[in-house]
Amino acid sequence: MSKYKLFLLRHGEGAWNKENRFCSWVDQKLSENGVQEAQDCGRLLKEQGYKFDLVFTSILSRSIQTAWLVMEAMGQEWVPVVKSWRLNERHYGSLIGLNRAEMAQQHGEEKVKLWRRSYDITPPPIDESHPYFHEIYNDRRYTTCDVSKEDLPRAESLKEVLDRLLPYWDSTVVPEIKKGKTVLISAHGNSCRALLKHLEGISDEDIAGVTLPTGIPVLLELDENLKPVKPRQLLGDQAKIQAAIKKVEDQGKAKTTT
Repeated sequence: MSKYKLFLLRHGEGAWNKENRFCSWVDQKLSENGVQEAQDCGRLLKEQGYKFDLVFTSILSRSIQTAWLVMEAMGQEWVPVVKSWRLNERHYGSLIGLNRAEMAQQHGEEKVKLWRRSYDITPPPIDESHPYFHEIYNDRRYTTCDVSKEDLPRAESLKEVLDRLLPYWDSTVVPEIKKGKTVLISAHGNSCRALLKHLEGISDEDIAGVTLPTGIPVLLELDENLKPVKPRQLLGDQAKIQAAIKKVEDQGKAKTTT
């Protein structure tokens, strides 16, 4: 029997989602379309009568901005928002800033799919010669983390995302859910996928096939042990959701030249 409801949300489209580039820890705002997605998500949740008690986000602007827009559209701006780097997007290392389709042309679609979707393959690490290294590691937000800047990741597999996310989930999020609070986690494609893997017991192989489109809320109904009692539900127009999933899956394919 369902005891708790948990909502996961991949932030609305960001500027680099639109350009099909690996954004990762570079702090991008939402695109115009991303703003619309977040507002539409909030309106949908309001229409369906949901009310949140607590919101968790990463410390990247697109995650925070999405939460604000959702809560504003729901008329629930007062609900507390808690931020942590442990909900950040996966760190794509030296791939940050690169275009996925161009990479597929250079390295092949299978290699790019491995980098993007596999569970335990870590991309090459970022180093100080990378054009975005200093923008990321000199950012003041990373002085607020519960680890030193030197111990922050330089690249991550999805497994490593789950490894840094789980302590936060167990120590901070779970106690709030068990108090009976309805929680929204407004985060990123990979931090949400990592959490889904943990909650649903998805295999290392099958997680590669799990795709979350931007701005689509995912409802998980959980029992008293936080185990799902039914399959996850992606809320909204199902035809649009399937089209959005296909769009995400096509991002790693080489562009065909005509």
